[in-house]
Amino acid sequence: MTDSKYFTTTKKGEIFELKAELNSDKKEKKKEAVKKVIASMTVGKDVSALFPDVVNCMQTDNLELKKLVYLYLMNYAKSQPDMAIMAVNTFVKDCEDPNPLIRALAVRTMGCIRVDKITEYLCEPLRKCLKDEDPYVRKTAAVCVAKLHDINAQLVEDQGFLDTLKDLISDSNPMVVANAVAALSEIAESHPSSNLLDLNPQSINKLLTALNECTEWGQIFILDCLANYMPKDDREAQSICERVTPRLSHANSAVVLSAVKVLMKFMEMLSKDLDYYGTLLKKLAPPLVTLLSAEPELQYVALRNINLIVQKRPEILKHEMKVFFVKYNDPIYVKLEKLDIMIRLASQANIAQVLAELKEYATEVDVDFVRKAVRAIGRCAIKVEVRAALGDRACVSTILVQVGYESVIATLCENLDSLDEPEARAAMIWIVGEYAERIDNADELLESFLEGFHDESTQVQLQLLTAIVKLFLKKPTETQELVQQVLSLATQDSDNPDLRDRGYIYWRLLSTDPVAAKEVVLAEKPLISEETDLIEPTLLDELICYIGTLASVYHKPPSAFVEGSRGVVHKSLPPRTGSSESAESPDTAPSGVQAAEQPAVIPTQGDLLGDLLNLDLGPPVSGPPLTTSSVQMGAVDLLGGGLDSLMGGSGTFAPAPSTAVPATLGAPLSSGLGDLFDLTGGVGTLSGSYVAPKTVWLPAMKAKGLEISGTFSRQVGSISMDLVLTNKALQVMSDFAIQFNRNSFGLAPAAPLQVHAPLAPNQSVEISLPLNTVGSVMKMDPLNNLQVAVKNNIDVFYFSTLYPLHILFVEDGKMERQMFLATWKDIANENEAQFQIKDCSLNADAVSSKLQGSNIFTIAKRNVEGQDMLYQSLKLTNGIWVLAELRIQPSNPSFTLSLKCRAPEVSQYVYQAYETILKN
Repeated sequence: MTDSKYFTTTKKGEIFELKAELNSDKKEKKKEAVKKVIASMTVGKDVSALFPDVVNCMQTDNLELKKLVYLYLMNYAKSQPDMAIMAVNTFVKDCEDPNPLIRALAVRTMGCIRVDKITEYLCEPLRKCLKDEDPYVRKTAAVCVAKLHDINAQLVEDQGFLDTLKDLISDSNPMVVANAVAALSEIAESHPSSNLLDLNPQSINKLLTALNECTEWGQIFILDCLANYMPKDDREAQSICERVTPRLSHANSAVVLSAVKVLMKFMEMLSKDLDYYGTLLKKLAPPLVTLLSAEPELQYVALRNINLIVQKRPEILKHEMKVFFVKYNDPIYVKLEKLDIMIRLASQANIAQVLAELKEYATEVDVDFVRKAVRAIGRCAIKVEVRAALGDRACVSTILVQVGYESVIATLCENLDSLDEPEARAAMIWIVGEYAERIDNADELLESFLEGFHDESTQVQLQLLTAIVKLFLKKPTETQELVQQVLSLATQDSDNPDLRDRGYIYWRLLSTDPVAAKEVVLAEKPLISEETDLIEPTLLDELICYIGTLASVYHKPPSAFVEGSRGVVHKSLPPRTGSSESAESPDTAPSGVQAAEQPAVIPTQGDLLGDLLNLDLGPPVSGPPLTTSSVQMGAVDLLGGGLDSLMGGSGTFAPAPSTAVPATLGAPLSSGLGDLFDLTGGVGTLSGSYVAPKTVWLPAMKAKGLEISGTFSRQVGSISMDLVLTNKALQVMSDFAIQFNRNSFGLAPAAPLQVHAPLAPNQSVEISLPLNTVGSVMKMDPLNNLQVAVKNNIDVFYFSTLYPLHILFVEDGKMERQMFLATWKDIANENEAQFQIKDCSLNADAVSSKLQGSNIFTIAKRNVEGQDMLYQSLKLTNGIWVLAELRIQPSNPSFTLSLKCRAPEVSQYVYQAYETILKN
């Protein structure tokens, strides 16, 4: 007979009967009684009154009975702590039982009884079990340490259990190693500052050896631990990858994903030129494809992880498009995820195949899926427009609109009455407003919607208001009555605050400044790019470190959904190796130059991603890069640049040609936002150092209404960042803070960002933030790139800007003549760079005076064959000396600048500083 009989009794007075049976002399009767107690406990009955009687049953050799009693103890010990102490002696005794199963059972139960009074009694038995001769007992004791640490961390540290746990990593039994790793990882997560898993090549080797022999969950613990290790070089990374690769063929999907996580991390350190790199890419595809043959729930988890992998390394699955084709019996959540991955893998090679498949999906019966399929065709069109040939574009256009986008407008207008969903009606209204100048009867179409204005959804009402205002700005004479009607409906007859506010804004704009209204309402739309829906690179790199966890399913870092301190440690991919620069040798200094004066070599950036996630200001904001008409954006190397959210309005952030002068270094922007927000012209400082006009660094539309303009200045040895914060949102902004990422010259805020009063809507505040150069150093590309995070009560916002190098020219940069001569000769000729400064009509004295104001000192001047030769020196804040020879020919507006420096990478930026100072 099965144990179900224990759950069917509903007798009254049951407790008294059970009490009598528990105290029976017959072992079988006693066991039956305990089973009844456990059954009652399981269905929610309160059987805590039987606690002393059940505890008395612990004194038995019967393993089944002992397990049942221990189960009861774990459940009720917290509510009966005084009674639970009665069981301590039995635990201690059981920990020395000759049967290893009983020893392990005792230590497991001890760890589950979360009562402070009992824990101190359990330290000695636990210490013995950690050094037990049987591996089953040791592996159970290892997990018990983690449980005890959760109850009383200080006790575990004082008793030295953590050191014993670390020793177990070297245990001969693989399951003991796996449990020790799991316990240490658990403890380390709850105490991020503790360096418990201090892994080294020796311990890594032991883990990799244990990996082959332990159970599947043990393998997952070890693989997750390996993922947190940082190999010392690419050779070690490759060695680990080779030993982890066999796990890809494991039957357990969790083991496969953990192995993929390790390989994805360590691939960052491998050169793409290596044969092994290509082999690894090929090995990663089959296991990921195999995961898609599992049940739908597992498929979904696999697809969410594959989505991240494809964004990071699309080459892994570029030949596996067919496995992502939707099956008729796939659940909708699997279908939608497959569609997303298909778009990401779409390329010139497979676009025809993808479009044929999407065309089929567009005829399905599931409305949500059909919508997604149609959108997918549009996304493919964007992708193909960027990458593919005209023939493929024609293929996309054919499926979409037969002959082109705009030709379909007339057809859409004819079918207005058939649109019944608010989203579709709003989209149609937007089309009519956007292309009003090409639609002859646009006013009639929009007027037809006005008849039932109050019956429409808010989404449609808002879109209709904007569309009619657009129409009015394009055809003012014909639509005055219409715009008056919609503004009246929105402001006087509506009780929706959003609609009313927008109506009033348009009304005031149109009545006070129609030109400004045109600039606002008919502003150029942000460019739709294939990157629009990608996860931002810094967040993507963090999510790659969480493959196989909930973070990879939610596509959010743990800090976004885990409460408390656990699990909020930010992770990032390792930097690529092979890009470090050797330090300059002090013995190369010329005679007379002290070692202290020797220029420090700037550490390299390599491909290291920006550490803005580690600023402790909050999670990053994902979003597409914004392109404005006033700024020429280069092809941004999102992975090499460190920060993806490069704002429009502060210059070109792509590796620019050597002659390009970034907008922050040169003249103010000539149009668009540059003119609108050019709040100051170059303000003179006490030392006469040139200050560039303020430009918009962070546009309001990219920072939820916060606009940041700024410039850099140097006054009597002090560097400052002069900011204007403008609140263009509808809510008050407060709690401002600022932080810089590591940069080439260690620039960092010298004081907190002081905004003394909350910033009300439409208010601006000017702030001068003092800077120093004692921050962390990392070579950037370009060298003068500065990545900034600004936090307020709304969110954290990121932007990059270029600072002019002359703010780093120090006041004691004038060399003695003899030292200048010796240093010039000593610096190798390969380190000399020549530049032309054109269209400069100043004479030698004016040039010398102007440059001295920015700490570029003239050491000597001489005239050779009618040419003025200025010999100059300057010194950067990090001790790098730059020597210059400037040739000025009175009749020629072009100057020749020769620069010599031990760190030649700065010469380009020094030249830009010269040009900026002399031309402004």
